[in-house]
Amino acid sequence: MNDAPDATPARDYRATVFLPQTPFPMRGDLPRREPALLARWREQDLWRQLRARAAGRPKFVLHDGPPYANGPLHIGHALNKILKDVINRAAQMAGYDADYVPGWDCHGLPIEWKVEEEYRARKKNKDEVPVLEFRAECRAYAQHWLEVQREEFIRLGVAGDWTNRYATMDFESEAVIVEEIGRFLMNGSLYRGLRPVMWSPVEKTALAEAEIEYHDHVSPTLWARFPIVGGPQAGASVVIWTTTPWTIPGNRAVAYGPEIDYAIVHVEGVREGSHLRPGETLLVALPLLPKFEEDPGLAAHTLKRVIKGAELAGAVCAHPLRGAGYEFEVPLLPGEFVTTEAGTGFVHIAPGHGEDDFALGRAHGLPVPETVNDDGTFTAQAPGFEGLHVFKAHDAVYAACEKAGTLVAKGKLTHSYPHSWRSKKPVIFRATPQWFIGMDDANAIREKALAAIAATRFIPDSGRNRIGGMVASRPDWCISRQRAWGVPIAVFVEKRSGQVLRDPEVMARIVEAFRREGADAWYQPGAAARFLGNGRNPADYEQVMDIVDVWFESGSTHAFVLGPRNLPFPADLYLEGSDQHRGWFQSSLLESVGTRGVAPFKAVLTHGFTLDEQGRKMSKSLGNVTAPQEVIAAYGADILRLWVMNTDITEDQRIGKNILEQQAELYRRIRNTLRWLLGSLADFDAAAETPPYAELPELERWVLHRLTELDQRIRGAVASHDWTGVMPEIHGFCATDLSAFYFDIRKDSLYCDAKDSPRRRACRTVLDRLHRCLAIWLAPMLPFTAEEAWLARFGEGAESVHLQLFPELPEQWRDPALAAKWARIREARRIVTAELERARAAGEMGSSLQAAPVLALPAEDLGLLDAAGWAEVCITSGFALEEGPQPAARFAPAPGAKCARCWKVLPEVGASAAHPGLCRRCEAVVEGG
Repeated sequence: MNDAPDATPARDYRATVFLPQTPFPMRGDLPRREPALLARWREQDLWRQLRARAAGRPKFVLHDGPPYANGPLHIGHALNKILKDVINRAAQMAGYDADYVPGWDCHGLPIEWKVEEEYRARKKNKDEVPVLEFRAECRAYAQHWLEVQREEFIRLGVAGDWTNRYATMDFESEAVIVEEIGRFLMNGSLYRGLRPVMWSPVEKTALAEAEIEYHDHVSPTLWARFPIVGGPQAGASVVIWTTTPWTIPGNRAVAYGPEIDYAIVHVEGVREGSHLRPGETLLVALPLLPKFEEDPGLAAHTLKRVIKGAELAGAVCAHPLRGAGYEFEVPLLPGEFVTTEAGTGFVHIAPGHGEDDFALGRAHGLPVPETVNDDGTFTAQAPGFEGLHVFKAHDAVYAACEKAGTLVAKGKLTHSYPHSWRSKKPVIFRATPQWFIGMDDANAIREKALAAIAATRFIPDSGRNRIGGMVASRPDWCISRQRAWGVPIAVFVEKRSGQVLRDPEVMARIVEAFRREGADAWYQPGAAARFLGNGRNPADYEQVMDIVDVWFESGSTHAFVLGPRNLPFPADLYLEGSDQHRGWFQSSLLESVGTRGVAPFKAVLTHGFTLDEQGRKMSKSLGNVTAPQEVIAAYGADILRLWVMNTDITEDQRIGKNILEQQAELYRRIRNTLRWLLGSLADFDAAAETPPYAELPELERWVLHRLTELDQRIRGAVASHDWTGVMPEIHGFCATDLSAFYFDIRKDSLYCDAKDSPRRRACRTVLDRLHRCLAIWLAPMLPFTAEEAWLARFGEGAESVHLQLFPELPEQWRDPALAAKWARIREARRIVTAELERARAAGEMGSSLQAAPVLALPAEDLGLLDAAGWAEVCITSGFALEEGPQPAARFAPAPGAKCARCWKVLPEVGASAAHPGLCRRCEAVVEGG
C-alpha cells in the first residue's frame, strides 16, 4: 500500500493514520552536516572517551604504515585510511581496546628533492647551504604537509590519537632509529662493502628496489668483438651484445653458458654497411645465429663446428678497447645466468655495474673498477671517456670500438627500464661503498624472516608467497643513502684498520643526544669528539655522514610506537597496498627479525590500487584523477567510505563520476531505511511496548533471525579483518528484506492498527532492534550517518553511537528452521506478485489491494500460512488457497468496497452507520481515539 492514504469524499481520515514522523531528513546533505559532527566529537573529546571506556579490555593494535608527508592526500591514501578506520572502529565496538596511533614518514629524498626544486626556482645552490639550515627547511616542509594531511584524514572520519601521532622526524623517533641501527652494529650484521647498487645519477644516491618504477626506455645497443688471444679458439673472436654500451670501459670478463651450444662461424660475405669482415672467425650461440645473421648483416658464412661452452674454459680475450688504455686481458668465465633468449649467448662482465657481474667477478678475483662518478660521469678509471655522462656515451663508445676494430654493429632497443620514482629519470647499476645489513650471516635474518612469514596470517593468502619469494631471493639490504635529510648512520670507522667502531658507550651517547636534540646533533661542530669521548682522537676516525634508507626508518616504527606507548608487540595487523610486500611490510619484517628475532605483526592485509572507471592508472596528464577532497566537497566522506566498503579490496578498485553516483544512490537507500525506522519509532516506549519473544508473530521472529545472520557476518569480519562483501549484504538486507518485504507488509499495521495492538507493538519492538543494530553496525563504515541516525532517535544529549558495543543478540533469535520456512513463503509470494503485475499491466486492477488472488500450492505447503496470512504477506485484500502440483497463482478481484482509511477492499465496508466508509478495524481505531 502507499505510505499516505488519501481521504474519501465523505470524510477525511488522514489525521487518524499513524504516519512516520522524524527530524531525520531524507536528503543527507553530508558536505554540510559532517563538519558539524566532527566539531561535536572534538568538543566532547570522543577519542579520550573511547580510551576510557575501553580501559581494561583486551588490546587490538593495527599499526599504521606511515604515509609520506609531501603533498595533499590522493585517493589511495583515502582508501587505505578508511579501511584501517573501519577495522579499528569495529574492533573497538566488538569489545577491544583499539588504540590507533597514526603516523608519518618525514625523511628522505622526496622531501629533499622538493626543497631542492624550490632552491632551483630561486637560483639557489643547495651545496652552498649549511647542512643544518637545509635540514631545517626540510623539517618545516614535512611539518607543513603533515598538518595538512592530518586534517584531511580527520575530515574522512578517521578516528585516532591525532594529538599524539608519531613522525619519523620526532626527536624520540630519530633516537630510536639510530638505536636500532646500533643493534645491527652490535650484533655484527651491519657492514660496509663495495657492491653494485641501483644508483640515481640525478639524485646522486643509492636507491632501494621499492624506490624504482619501470618505464619504456630506448637504449642504444652494441655488438662488439672480443678477440681471443689465448687458450681454446685463439684467433677467433667472441661477440657480445649489450644494451648498456657505456659499461664497456668497466668490462673485465666475458661469461659463457657451459651447456650452451656455440657455433664457430667463418664469415664469407657481409651486407652493405656491415662492420663484419670477410675471412674472420666468430663465436655465437647456435640458437641465436639466425638473429645474428639478420642484425649485424652476416650475408654468407661457413659453420665450421659446434662446441659446448665448457670447451672455452681457460680462453682469454683482449679488451675491445685495447690500445686505448685497456691493455689488460679479459678471461672467459662460466656463468649459470647466461641464456640464449637474446643477444649472442655471451655476456660482457662489468663487475661494477651488475649483480651477476659483481658476483662472478668476486668469485674469480676480478677487480671492481670505479669508472662512474656519483653524477653519472666517467672517472679517470675509464680512459678516453673522463667527464662524459654515461647516458651520452654510446656514440663515443661506438667510435672507440670502431677505431679499435671491434665494432660489429649498433642499434636501438625499446624495453622496460628502471627509473627513479621521484625524478622519473633512468638509473644505473654502480658499485660504490655502501652500508649493508647481511641477510645470511650469523644473525640468519633471511632464515628467521622466512619462518616468520610462514607463521603470519596473510589476507589474501597469496601475499605469503609474494613476500616470501622476495625475501628468499633478495641480496643483502643496502641501507645507506648519500643525502642530508634523514637519520644518519651514526657510526665511526677507524681510518687505520677500516673497521667500524662497535662501542656500546659511544652508541649510548649518540642515542641520548638524539633524544634531546634530534639527529641534528650529528652535524654539529665537534660532534665526533663529543660522541667518541675522551679516550679517542677524532682525527683517527671517519664520521659516517650517509643517512639511513627511509625504508629502514619506517621499518623501525614498531620500536617507537608499540612498546613505548604501552601497545602490545607484535601488532595484531599491518594493512597497506600490495606494493608494500617489497616495501614497508618487508623492511618492517627484516628490521624486527634482525633485532628481535620475530615479525612485528601477527597478520598482514593488502589491498589493490585505485584506477579510473576505464581501469587506467590515474594521472594528471590524462585528466582522470579522482581527488578525495573533491569527492568530499561534492558528496561527503560517507559516500567515499561507502565506495571503499562496496569494493573488493583484494583487487584493483575503480572510481569516477559514474561510480560515485551509483554509490550515492546506494547511500540514499540505506538512509531511507534508517529514516523510515526512525519515523515509525516516534514516541516508542520500550518498557510499555515490548512483548516477550514468544508472543512475536513469525514474521517478526524471521527478521530477528536475519539480524543474527548479519551479526555473525560482522563478527566474522572483525575476526578475519576482511570486510569485503559486508556492506553489500547490509544494503541487500535493507533494500530487499526490509524495504521491499518486511516494511512493505507492516506499513498497514503500523499506519492503521490501533496504537496498542499486539501486531503493531510487535512490529515496533522489532523496528527498535533494527534501528539499534543497523546504527551500531553501520557506525564503523558510515560514522557520520550512523551518529546522525543515533542522535535523531535518542536526542542531542545522548552519548555517541561510537561509544556503543556491537549488540549481543539472544541465541533464541537464531531459528534456521523458521528461516527455511519463510524462504519458501517468499518464493511463493514472488509467484503471486508476478501475477499481480500481469493483471495491473492488463488493466484488470490498479493497487494490489484490489485483488484477492488464488494461490495453488502442493499439499505439503498448504500449511505455510492461512489465507489471511497470505493476504497480509502479499498485501492484498483477500486471498484463497487451493492444492496444486506446483506453485501457481491467478488473479481474482477483491469483493466489496474500498476502506477510506486503509484502502483495503472488503465486503464489510459500508456496514457501519457511523463510519460507512471504513472497515471494522479502522472504525474501531477511529472510535477508540
